[in-house]
Amino acid sequence: MTPARLLPARLRRARTAVAALAACLLLLAAPAAAAVPPPAPAAGPAPDPAAGPPPLADGFGLTQVGTATGSATNFVITVTTPQVAGEHTVRILLPADYARHPDQRYPVLYFLHGASDNPIDPALAYPALTAAQSMITVIPDGGLRGWYTDWLDQGTAAGAQNWETFHLGQVVPFVDANLRTRTDRAHRAVGGLSMGGFGALHYAQDRPDLFGQVLTMSGANDLSADEMIIRGAVVATLTNVGTVLCGPSDGHPCGFDFGPTVSSDAIFGTPYPVFNADWRWNAADPASRMALLAHTGIAVYTGNGNGSPADMEFWAEGTAKRVRDRLNALQLPYHYVDYGDGSAWGPDCHGGHTPGCWAQDLVDYVPRLEAAFAAAP
Repeated sequence: MTPARLLPARLRRARTAVAALAACLLLLAAPAAAAVPPPAPAAGPAPDPAAGPPPLADGFGLTQVGTATGSATNFVITVTTPQVAGEHTVRILLPADYARHPDQRYPVLYFLHGASDNPIDPALAYPALTAAQSMITVIPDGGLRGWYTDWLDQGTAAGAQNWETFHLGQVVPFVDANLRTRTDRAHRAVGGLSMGGFGALHYAQDRPDLFGQVLTMSGANDLSADEMIIRGAVVATLTNVGTVLCGPSDGHPCGFDFGPTVSSDAIFGTPYPVFNADWRWNAADPASRMALLAHTGIAVYTGNGNGSPADMEFWAEGTAKRVRDRLNALQLPYHYVDYGDGSAWGPDCHGGHTPGCWAQDLVDYVPRLEAAFAAAP
């Protein structure tokens, strides 16, 4: 008899309902390029229009495929690695005067995208990031549903899925070896939105030696059994349960298809809280691990989804509040913004799980981060 048949029928029905609801919500988590205005021109000296991306040397297990695309200051490379199956893009944003100051080194922000996105999307180069003049931004591929961790099950149809090793063990040293970076933790930050908000907290907590600043925007900040909707969202990306809602194909890919269907247990083991079988989910829960960020600058942004459970931001706000409450209990400093319905947070933000709000989050955050970098010894 399979483990699923041992579960009470009520629990089986509940977990199916949660996964289906989460699949519906997750469609709202994907950034839409049309919702973000084109990047604003960077201030300062304009780069040579004839100059292309700088040459980067392979290393640290990364092999570049083809040639880089883009400009000298906003370009994408494609790499392969044994750690993660397939080809993966990495977008790199350099200050406008990077080439004109060959003796200057820069701090780095690693910016992690949400579910179902890819750094090839130019909308991920948010205006506040492209306008930054004193730091480098690196946007690595996190997969459609990689969830910024090394999966427990490496034998699924998705192939190798060691995302944390790829990013922290390969991309970070690759960037440091190829670009003029400041390599101490005080000059390195990690941030992200939605799925990437979880990834940012997860990486900063796992490797406080690497990151001195962390940002989570509308993040999946709580994986505990207290937030089964967020767990259900993760499970929905693995099992593709939402594809039944797509209907007949109209020639466009289904927004609920996150790649090869795998088991709900593939990343952290079973997500179902029965006899502590879900202990790996609890161990990875960012909200319960905030003490690990005692010496890290912390920023949290959220809206309220206009109070609608149909908007993923409604649930993201709950996780943000739990992070805030935990930080208060620990008496740790942090920067927290809940912009509610977005009415005072810019014309393109209406409180939902959307790029218009994230763009404004970065308008507020990037100057703060640059100031923190500048103040660090």
